[in-house]
Amino acid sequence: MNIASVRELCLQLISSAFQRCRASDDLCRLSVILRRSSAPSFPPPVRISVSDTGVGSCVEEFGALKLCREAFGSEIWDGMLSVTTTGIGDNEIFHYQFNLKEAVSTRRLTRLPSNPKNGQKFSGTEVCLSIFESIDVLLAEISRFFQKILILKIPNVAIQLVVEHGDVPGSRYEHVFLPNEGNPLHFSASNLERLKSGLEDYVFKHGNTLGKKCESCFSNWEHLKVGTGVACCTESRKYSESVMEAVIVMSEISELASTCLRTCGSKTEVLYFKDFSVSPISQSSVKALTSIDWKSYGLTFRGVVDQGGFALLEWENLPPYIRIHISLHHYHNQYPKLSRLKMQPDQNLIRKAIKLALDDLKDKHTGELLSAHALKVRNCAPDLAKTISSLIWHSNDSNFREECFSFLGLPSQGVGSEVVEDRIKEKIISVIEMNDKDQPQRHKEVPSFLFEVDHFQDSGSQDEKYEDEDAFSSMDI
Repeated sequence: MNIASVRELCLQLISSAFQRCRASDDLCRLSVILRRSSAPSFPPPVRISVSDTGVGSCVEEFGALKLCREAFGSEIWDGMLSVTTTGIGDNEIFHYQFNLKEAVSTRRLTRLPSNPKNGQKFSGTEVCLSIFESIDVLLAEISRFFQKILILKIPNVAIQLVVEHGDVPGSRYEHVFLPNEGNPLHFSASNLERLKSGLEDYVFKHGNTLGKKCESCFSNWEHLKVGTGVACCTESRKYSESVMEAVIVMSEISELASTCLRTCGSKTEVLYFKDFSVSPISQSSVKALTSIDWKSYGLTFRGVVDQGGFALLEWENLPPYIRIHISLHHYHNQYPKLSRLKMQPDQNLIRKAIKLALDDLKDKHTGELLSAHALKVRNCAPDLAKTISSLIWHSNDSNFREECFSFLGLPSQGVGSEVVEDRIKEKIISVIEMNDKDQPQRHKEVPSFLFEVDHFQDSGSQDEKYEDEDAFSSMDI
């Protein structure tokens, strides 16, 4: 694995610890401790400890790490990793040192004396390194990474973050993050349910940080509109099933939120996960995002901004109070006795998952994500309603007017023209919104009528209806 910087290495070590916890059948703790030395150097060295109580690690995991030369620049780090690990079935606790600056792989590893476990049954790993870096910068980077990991809501992993500023009294900071904070889920919830709940939690937090829900942005869950989609691909029995899950959240922030510093502003951050781990988004995935027909959902796509492995989507016509958030998770369901294959996500798989999520959101929330064509037609609704209302009011046929009022669900007396016009406009807009679907869906659905009244129940039974139709069909025309 090629790593470009020491910060990226720290995040990779955290990600590996998270995977070891996820693989465990027991409740696990992932701890990250940052200790700033009281040494007079500037910046002072920071000791980073990443520990977990998951399944034990293997030596090859650390030997496979490859860092670019830039990672050792400016004497930030000496390249040394100290590793302590043990598995549940091991009788000893093993200690290693890895020199990642060493080009010859056989010289990287130094085995240190081990300690007996004296019959105790436990497993876990601790990795330590010291670097010359600002502790505040590291804390911000790790906090953002944790916030993304928490979106997955893996039920058996609790995360502990500790910061110690040398010997300064009262400077210790500690926070524990549980997977079911804020929006609890049942332990047996599916991966998609967890991804949905995790993204909702992420959106609710002020500036997308580790703080609590931002009350000035959102007062309740009703401000969120959510759609989900799952796309699968299996080429043959020889390959694992590739699954792409997509969650899209539309949020409407309050006017008070203008004072909030939100990370991405009006842009859409695309959070990408691969095999239950935070992952940089691939160029293939970026191409899939740019090729989606966003206009069919009323969105005018401007472009993608690539920021260090994650993507920001820019829009031309998004209202200032609307935010869109997207989360993608790509993983594999293995067939029995088959090893995991490193398959790249297919662009069609990504497009399908996102399209299903957009359609789901659109179906759940009538009037949202209307196509450009539907919006254009809807703009004509007021004039059309005014014309129909005028025809009704200027008719000399009282029976016709009463029937129209009945269709509209209005009393025949004491109703002004504005009320009639507004009711007609509501009916027109409702029909436009309900019929703004994909063409295949339209053919499957019963057509919507402007004035939905069960004429046949009013005028007679279903049998009479069919008799009338038969009579009509037998007429000579």
